Amino acid sequence: MTTSAHNMNLKLINFDSSWSLFLDRDGVINHKLHNDYVKHWNEFRFLDGVLTALKLFAQKFQHIVVVTNQQGIGKGFYSEDDLQQIHTQMLHEVEKSEGRIDKIYFCPALAAENSPNRKPNTGMALQAQKDFPEIDFKKSIIVGDSISDMEFGKRLGMTTIFVSQNEDAIRSHPSLIDAQFESLAAFSQFLV
Repeated sequence: MTTSAHNMNLKLINFDSSWSLFLDRDGVINHKLHNDYVKHWNEFRFLDGVLTALKLFAQKFQHIVVVTNQQGIGKGFYSEDDLQQIHTQMLHEVEKSEGRIDKIYFCPALAAENSPNRKPNTGMALQAQKDFPEIDFKKSIIVGDSISDMEFGKRLGMTTIFVSQNEDAIRSHPSLIDAQFESLAAFSQFLV
């Protein structure tokens, strides 16, 4: 199935204001640094159209949460305080643009630790559901740029949106990807 056919199938889903949106951070909301981590606010750059997309999503979704693996903390490259400062500033910019993110969940564990909270494991989503009991994973979307984001979504029964141009990943994992867009902004325009 081509990615355009995947995307057309989304039109068959009756999205309404009871749906929740889960977003990965690096590569979805902000530029991912090549072989590095965003360690300070001065390294954080929103991807084109993200603030406008978040404004649109604020009108469409009941809950919007970020779920992000941050193993750079576990590796000692930056601290939880550094991450908190980045997220505080990020939320300020989102709110200034009339967007909304209800809560940010992060996992500082190393991949080798196999933490229940590190995607593709589902701990961050379960915490979000504990904080917002009305979240129904069958009425939730995950937008991510990695196959682990797609696995995370599928384990919970979410609709999975892959924002990547990685054709190999798309071809290799068609059952994990419900739709593919070049960016979060492109996905937001699909929902208009």
